[in-house]
Amino acid sequence: MNPGNADNVDNALASVIRVFEESRNDQNAILMKRYMKNKFEFLGIKAPERREIMRPLMKEAKKFPREQMVEFVKRLWDLSEREYQYFALDYLEKNIKVLVEEDIQFLEYLIKTKSWWDTVDILASKCVGYHFTKYPNLITEYGVRWAVSENIWLRRTAILFQLKYKEKTDKELLFQIIEKNAHDDEFFIQKGIGWALREYSKTNKEEVAAFINSHPLSNLSKREGKKYL
Repeated sequence: MNPGNADNVDNALASVIRVFEESRNDQNAILMKRYMKNKFEFLGIKAPERREIMRPLMKEAKKFPREQMVEFVKRLWDLSEREYQYFALDYLEKNIKVLVEEDIQFLEYLIKTKSWWDTVDILASKCVGYHFTKYPNLITEYGVRWAVSENIWLRRTAILFQLKYKEKTDKELLFQIIEKNAHDDEFFIQKGIGWALREYSKTNKEEVAAFINSHPLSNLSKREGKKYL
């Protein structure tokens, strides 16, 4: 990145920090931190207000070319308070089409860094989900590998990336990934399996029902998966 581009990212980041700091609410921050199991610091900016104050910031940053966009998201990801990661995700979702094939490594970095359901689920269903439709060859190289990773958030991403695919869901792949993870007693894996099955049941009730009835899934996965059956 040349010095001019670096200045653009620095200026945009400074604007975000200034506006977000002006909206800081310490009382809200205590409650938001508690809700997220004290895993992250918060500024105390609730979602409706955050989306309102970030509109002009988003508009300015949207002009960034791909390289600056990626750098901007990474810089936001490095900041302590969780609202900055939420801003980064909203920004990334709106500009996801700009990413190129090699940026799957960038998405993997985001999944593995400051990981919790609130960021990973958006990355999985909206960002990775879109990226895999654009570059389906990456599913074998990354999605299938993630399905057996030691990192539970990569595995949850593999389970959930088809969440919005509806009739375009590769059911064989979905079921294979679930089978590889069904034995895991990790809550976020069990819950992810149930969520993926529940969502796909809106499109294919019979196949999902048959899968649930013929596979040894956890009670949580079954309960979640059967909600619309």
